[in-house]
Amino acid sequence: MDLRRLRYFMAVADAGHITRAAELLGMQQPPLSQQIKALEDELGLTLFHRHPKGVALTDAGRELKAETVRLLADVTGLEQRMAAFARGERGTLAIGFTSSSASHAFTPQLLRVCRQRHPDVRLRVSEDNAADLTAAVRDARVHCGLLRVPVARPPGLAFEELFQEPSVLAIPVDHRLALPSDVPVDLKELQGESLILVRRPGAPGLYANLLAACARRKVQVTLAAEVDRMMTNLNLVAAGVGLSLVPASMIGIHPQAIVYRPLAGAVGLSAPLTLVYRRADVEGPTATFVALAREIGQAYRARRA
Repeated sequence: MDLRRLRYFMAVADAGHITRAAELLGMQQPPLSQQIKALEDELGLTLFHRHPKGVALTDAGRELKAETVRLLADVTGLEQRMAAFARGERGTLAIGFTSSSASHAFTPQLLRVCRQRHPDVRLRVSEDNAADLTAAVRDARVHCGLLRVPVARPPGLAFEELFQEPSVLAIPVDHRLALPSDVPVDLKELQGESLILVRRPGAPGLYANLLAACARRKVQVTLAAEVDRMMTNLNLVAAGVGLSLVPASMIGIHPQAIVYRPLAGAVGLSAPLTLVYRRADVEGPTATFVALAREIGQAYRARRA
């Protein structure tokens, strides 16, 4: 059924006169009469009694008017909801993050601001490693992801570095390198040490940089364990299994069992926080989230500068 004809029908029903309805609609009377006749033919019903002073609704016409009022209200509501979606003010947004990106204060702040400013945007959050999270964004299972160092850059995805933060060594509290905690550790002091690294290809970026830095300085290290999540790193460090490298925002996890020390001259060992999304899908709530991430990320960069 043509919604335009229903709107013509409502105009005539409200005006009680085809000519006046045509004037209100900004059209000629004959085409409007033709549209009303076509609607009656389509329904197989007479909708108006014609009389010298205008028209009056038949029983069928009164029934159709009541139904049309509800239908057009639903259509108007639908149009308003889709307009709100287009503005990024409603809809469902699937957000994924790695454990290390979630540990930074930026991530809960971003989610909180999004909820406060756009309460009709429903957030669905999940956690994964960088490789699987990137694949989830690529396959449209997740709209946006927050990770550290990208481990792959599939075509069609955008990777925006929001800001950088230092990396620090996580050291068991009873380890020889645990003190003095406020003095940076030189890479040469890692000679012969056992490291806990995130398993490749899950999130090798930060750890690949650490191993490359050790190789450049001819520092030999051993692999104590490979894990899937950075939080597992810290659990093993707390258990005394070895040392690990983590973003500075993770300082404070297991404070009774882990000491965090900066690396001296750790060029290339900073930890970025990166936003990933599909280039062709930046509309609606996704566009809202990307804009908010840029806004809050800029504030963090300015604060650090």
